[in-house]
Amino acid sequence: MNSSKYLLQKIVNFSLVRKVIAIVAFIPMFSHASIADENFLQCKANLAKRAGSSGFSTYITKTVIDDIAPLKRVIALDKKQPEFTQTFAQYIKARVTAYHVRVGKEKLKSHKALFDRLEEKYAVPRQYLVSFWGLETVFGKHKGKMSVLNALATLACDQRRSEFFTLELLNLFTLIESKKVSVEQLQGSWAGAMGHMQFMPTAFLTYAVDGDNDGKVDIWQSEVDALTTAANYLHNIGWQSKERWGREVKLPDNFAFEKVAFDQYYSLTHFQQLGVQQTNNQALPAYDIQAELYLPSGYQGPAFLLYPNFNVIMKWNLSKSYALSVGILANKLVGAKGVEFIAKAQNQAKPYSITEMKNLQSQLNTLGFDTGEPDGIWGPKSRKAIRSFQLQHQLIADGYPNKALILAVDSVINARKTHTTNNNQES
Repeated sequence: MNSSKYLLQKIVNFSLVRKVIAIVAFIPMFSHASIADENFLQCKANLAKRAGSSGFSTYITKTVIDDIAPLKRVIALDKKQPEFTQTFAQYIKARVTAYHVRVGKEKLKSHKALFDRLEEKYAVPRQYLVSFWGLETVFGKHKGKMSVLNALATLACDQRRSEFFTLELLNLFTLIESKKVSVEQLQGSWAGAMGHMQFMPTAFLTYAVDGDNDGKVDIWQSEVDALTTAANYLHNIGWQSKERWGREVKLPDNFAFEKVAFDQYYSLTHFQQLGVQQTNNQALPAYDIQAELYLPSGYQGPAFLLYPNFNVIMKWNLSKSYALSVGILANKLVGAKGVEFIAKAQNQAKPYSITEMKNLQSQLNTLGFDTGEPDGIWGPKSRKAIRSFQLQHQLIADGYPNKALILAVDSVINARKTHTTNNNQES
């Protein structure tokens, strides 16, 4: 969550701006070798040393850091995120519920005056703010009860995303030292997100707004502060006020997958020429906008065209399943039906384990289709590698790890092993 000098000057005073700059400059020193590969006590000592070098007081380097303790459950939860372990249909069913829609519509009515003001000032449609609110904390019911300090420290001392969480922890120290938050307030999610809208410390530090004008920002107790801060955040990270997040579409039965690479943008005209239609069988709108085709369950499930605002949603949470949930719930809050073909996706797509995905990635790497370091996550490099394999072997090139793809990869791997064995025997 990058900050600009202009925004920082509005939110923190000059000394705190200097501190944030010092922290950012210092972050490369938090390498995996110096933080994640040491035990927690040594990690705390390193954190204290670097916090001191960044200008924090002894209250932070001694009192606050001395009280930090590791949370084993945080690491376990980090490895079992639902974005990586559920099918798209399972993910949506659990999050875009009748309860979310009903209560969300009630919030739109009860907070109408607030949303009128926020839309006028920040140009973010109200249904998106309510959608984020519902998905993050079920409208404030589940804000999290873990120690944010301990959660962030645990993740900062873990290898997987050490640098990111170290930065978040240091910016939390800035919030504490500037008295924008108190240590006693700091309860939140296992990943360190806080309040009604689950802001990370850097987002709070950079975009927080006192929406109710009581002289402080309280994202835990004040719905007005939390929603105003969310509107300010989305506005400043690039929300396009006159555009939607994307739309569900229908692909023709003979769709030319070879003419569309995934995670790349094309004009709507390009998709029109390929026979893509709206779900009501009408033509796509004649609108000058770039779109990306996304098939969360492969060709057997729903298809979406994603517009630039979708990437803004992903700056909040870097998961396409999450971002689709935001868009779908927002649509339902203003009367849309939801996902037209979710039942089909539910029947066809089967969940794959992280272990199975890692194995597939390793196999594709062996065959020369680069997936990067196997991590069990179906991300852009894996989609590209899968699509390339599918095109080479005359499979439907939807980039999805379906059963046909897995069997085909196994077959090629086994054929290569047999060929190698025969050659060795002949020699």
